[in-house]
Amino acid sequence: MSTEGRSAEPASATSALESAGFVRLIARADGDALAASGLLASALAERETPYQVTVGQTIAERSERVPASSGEDDATILVGAANAAETDDFIRLAAASRPATLEAVDLVRGMGATPDPVLALAGVVAGGSEPGAGESEWLLEAAHERGLVEQRPGVAVPTADPVDGLAYSTRLHAPWSGDPDATREALADATDGDPANFDADDHRAIGSLVALDVVGSDGAADAAASSIGRTLRPFATPDGPFATLGGFADVLEALARTEPGTGTALAMGHDVREAALDAWREHGRRAHAALADASTGRYDGLFVVGIDDGPVEAVAQIAAAYRSPESAVLAVNEGHGPSSNRTQSDDGNGEAAIATRDADPLGATVEGVARELETGATDADSETAADAGTAVEYDVGHRRGYLRYDPDVDESAIIAAVREFR
Repeated sequence: MSTEGRSAEPASATSALESAGFVRLIARADGDALAASGLLASALAERETPYQVTVGQTIAERSERVPASSGEDDATILVGAANAAETDDFIRLAAASRPATLEAVDLVRGMGATPDPVLALAGVVAGGSEPGAGESEWLLEAAHERGLVEQRPGVAVPTADPVDGLAYSTRLHAPWSGDPDATREALADATDGDPANFDADDHRAIGSLVALDVVGSDGAADAAASSIGRTLRPFATPDGPFATLGGFADVLEALARTEPGTGTALAMGHDVREAALDAWREHGRRAHAALADASTGRYDGLFVVGIDDGPVEAVAQIAAAYRSPESAVLAVNEGHGPSSNRTQSDDGNGEAAIATRDADPLGATVEGVARELETGATDADSETAADAGTAVEYDVGHRRGYLRYDPDVDESAIIAAVREFR
């Protein structure tokens, strides 16, 4: 089955959108895809073109939403992979090495609209790239010229209150992460006073204390130093919905996995800031709590994190950035409950996520693991082999993968399959 569709060739894709009477936007469940969908939806709204945005956490979920055939005036834009056995009549955004947001920006400009540079840059950050790097350089310059961003010392968080922002951020991990009281105590010397009056020196002191706590904490991996470095000296967004680009990206990531409807509204510019922050705080709290209580195991090239409950994708990404001695992390929800606040088709599903620090795509690994679990085709002599096939749904994004499977599958079978295809 095809998962490709038509790539987003600027001329043909723009023509299809300009002539469409109705557009379906089907997005992957991550911050990059949310930002891309928001940019396109805003451009369509400006043209008064009716549209619908939906978010699917797995390839199967998105595949169900791709119509077998589009109406004469309809267009479908897919952000992420889907199986389309009967049609290739859709436009797919996002090459593996390029954020979907940048492809959306190209389409928006081709339609004669002006993309929101702050949202676009937040999407680039959520997609794993640095703001202003490569193709996004002109976006950062445009935002600078309009006074929308300003680089300053400190840490990339979504709120002006550094304690609130640091406690729940999933872009860093320190001994106090997930606990606002512990965060306040740890940073008391640097956060005393009204955050609204903080100057560059105040932000610099906060950044220094955070970096020391992150790198110096028990269990910190060597990679923690470079990971925290990417959150320092953020781009502040004084007129944006959140305090920094990195903070905006963190909120988009959380909403994509927990409250995609709110995330879509946020990306379209609606005033849902408080609801978005509430969801982001709960997402961060659960991720750090799960990691704090996790069991761990180290294999050659793979670090395994077992949690009882929590957002597996966030846990895997945090562990890969700050806790793992190996480049790849497998997080397994041993409690077999839902990994987010989002309702799933079956709350008894098992879940796992893979995250990596490597630039190599994870697609083949995740697809191989899913195929192995579906067929039960592990080594017959292995005690960890799945003894029967099982239904598996999965997804692949930037340096990450997600698996949803029957809870009867043993964790050891997941580990064995991941190790085989890594």
